[in-house]
Amino acid sequence: MKKLGLASQILIALVLGVVVGALFYQNETVINVLTPIGDIFIHLIKMIVLPIVIAALIVAVAGVGDMKTIGRLGGKTILYFEIVTTIALAVGLLAANLFHPGTGIDMSNMEKGDISKYEETSKASSEKATFSETLVHLVPTNVFQSIAEGDLLPTIFFTVLFGLGIAAVGDKGKPVLGFFEGILEAMFWVTNKVMKFAPFGVFALISVTVIKFGVGALLPLGKLVLVVYGTMAFFVIVVLGIIAKMAGTSVFTLFKVLKEEIILAFSTASSEAVLPRLMDKMEKFGCPKAITSFVIPTGYTFNLDGSAIYQSIAAIFVAQMYGMPLSIYEQITLLLILMLTSKGMAGVPGASIVVVITTLGAMGLPLEGLAFIVGIDRLLDMVRTTVNVFGNSLAAIVMSKWEKVFDQEKSKKYIEELKQQTKAA
Repeated sequence: MKKLGLASQILIALVLGVVVGALFYQNETVINVLTPIGDIFIHLIKMIVLPIVIAALIVAVAGVGDMKTIGRLGGKTILYFEIVTTIALAVGLLAANLFHPGTGIDMSNMEKGDISKYEETSKASSEKATFSETLVHLVPTNVFQSIAEGDLLPTIFFTVLFGLGIAAVGDKGKPVLGFFEGILEAMFWVTNKVMKFAPFGVFALISVTVIKFGVGALLPLGKLVLVVYGTMAFFVIVVLGIIAKMAGTSVFTLFKVLKEEIILAFSTASSEAVLPRLMDKMEKFGCPKAITSFVIPTGYTFNLDGSAIYQSIAAIFVAQMYGMPLSIYEQITLLLILMLTSKGMAGVPGASIVVVITTLGAMGLPLEGLAFIVGIDRLLDMVRTTVNVFGNSLAAIVMSKWEKVFDQEKSKKYIEELKQQTKAA
């Protein structure tokens, strides 16, 4: 019997998790047994993410060693992120207006979730969510605190400067660069070991979700789920498909390259779970280390296409549910507010829900409407995480092509290797 690949193992774990979850619906004992397994896997992933991001970025920036080049890459990257996320927000608004997921819902038969913790986070975050405050937050007062809190933006800012410093001191910086190259190699070895635990983590996470959630709770909000999933599929295949075509590749090629990461991101609803492997895969696909190490971690803050689509649909959904239709002018205002809040809330726990709460408050819409969505948020989180991951992988290719440093031969060779592996399996 041939050994199953990681993608197949995760897919089997996903199916088994759904079956077990359905069999033990609302069984607290099974939840208590499985929850620690899923939590341990997520903790393992979080444990390795920042060391890899820091080491990879230092090695890449020190290799480039040119502040002008890094500055140009940063400017192009932020511009691309802003354009694509704005398109994602607009696509979400269009879908919500076309399909009306919130119209005709009987709220009396629906369960409400607790959104108080998100409201508190929203209040605390909105106080510092202005553009100037976000800019100030970019520069850490204590880089070790930023690292400890898993705050990517200030960590990236310091790491880029540190990498440039290593390059600037010449021979004296070589031992430091060698140290971080060693860390990077060691952390990729750790990543490969951690990923062997992925099927167990996925099984536990999915089982617990289905046990808590069940199928019955989905029915009243089935239209919302279908609209969100359908819009995400449209965005990836059409919008990102056009961008990929312009960049000289295709989304279907990218699907083949990232099948394991896509399944893992979907089943864990954690973009962090695939960050190390995503950087490694895109480098093998032909993107230089300097691009992948900068673009992908930055995209985890600024390029969340799936989250943008969800946020715009959720805001319109609440307005429709309460019979409060928004005019074109109000929807343009909503789009502008989401453009700002989605960036200002980056890195906040439960960011997508917090962004929607903040936006609803700014638009004078009932915050309680979101309480009906919280119960199925895990299902929506799975697809938006997958789209976020896919969008950031494409961003690395686009930036590599834009900078004219994409290795086409390396890309062709890697695709051929994948084809051979598929045939062997």
